Amino acid sequence: MLSEFELRSRIASIGETQKITGAMYLIASNELRRAKDSFDETRPYFELLRAQIKRIFRCVGNIESRYLYPADGSHIPDGTNALLVITADKGLAGSYNMNVLKEAERALKEHPNSKIYAVGSFGRKYFAAKKIKTEDGFEYSAQNPTLHRARKMEAFLLEKFGAGEFDKLFVIYTHFHNDAVMDVRCERILPFHRGEFDDGVGPAPERFSFYPSPKTVLEATVPSYVCGYIYSALSDSYLSEQRSRMSAMESADKSARDMLDELDFEYNRLRQSEITREITEISAAARFQREHKKPEEV
Repeated sequence: MLSEFELRSRIASIGETQKITGAMYLIASNELRRAKDSFDETRPYFELLRAQIKRIFRCVGNIESRYLYPADGSHIPDGTNALLVITADKGLAGSYNMNVLKEAERALKEHPNSKIYAVGSFGRKYFAAKKIKTEDGFEYSAQNPTLHRARKMEAFLLEKFGAGEFDKLFVIYTHFHNDAVMDVRCERILPFHRGEFDDGVGPAPERFSFYPSPKTVLEATVPSYVCGYIYSALSDSYLSEQRSRMSAMESADKSARDMLDELDFEYNRLRQSEITREITEISAAARFQREHKKPEEV
């Protein structure tokens, strides 16, 4: 059984921890709101890029491009895959990081020769501990995703793709549906299927002129679209991380309250026991003195 001093120390320690979890909850809540606003501001631009690519396919039949699957519908044979794995820079976010890493390990099991491009310190440390090689020269933070960072990643990855270092690029990240629903996804970024831009509308009734050529316009547009795809994955992941951290801090706060209730009960029980013991000792001493008083003292 803990002593009164030990109980007081533990209650004080848990109280300090509760202050930290409360502060982390407020920080994550603020970051979540700010990230939502930032992503909503940039979303229309990338929707217009996607609409532009759709327009090209509606106006032009078959376009051969390094960014697309063959126009005849044939599949690219399995070669070297690249996995863009997005985790957080730190833990304390529930199962957020481990869910992404489990999906990455599943993809590695299917394609052992895949190249790993890790975003976030947590993922890089995890792969290093597992003796899984990550690609050099690609070390980016997962904190506060920006378009500038997404463009740097896009330029780096497209350079490797153009050099033939990998044949397909996948991104593994956590998609943020809402505050209650998040799921890990593994989606192919490159190359694209034409069907991904088919909205079922059919050929465009009007004609557009693409200068100097539809292929040139497409290949100038796709890198920006890839940048948008990466930025979307970074933002989705960051939103999911903050929401997961809020949930983890809520759970930690609830556990702390439960522990404090138990310790307060134990402390009050111990204090009551001490008080009862002291009263009993005083009463016994008083009774002893009354019973052993000399007759002349009565």
